[in-house]
Amino acid sequence: MAMASADIEAMILAAFPDALVEITDLAGDGDHYAAKVTAAAFAGMNRVKQHQAVYAALKGKMGGELHALQLTTVVPD
Repeated sequence: MAMASADIEAMILAAFPDALVEITDLAGDGDHYAAKVTAAAFAGMNRVKQHQAVYAALKGKMGGELHALQLTTVVPD
């Protein structure tokens, strides 16, 4: 079962309300996405912790409904 990009965005925004989230469907199949998440909440976190925080926001969907996610996290200027 594929996951809609709007659902991914909504889950990330629920955890990071101030974030700017850009989702791209990489393969056009609803299973392979890229996400760029820019959030002030990432300040002070290393890249691994930032990615873990985003994966936690996806509440176990990663590897199930969401097959692949190329993730980029950014702290705003």
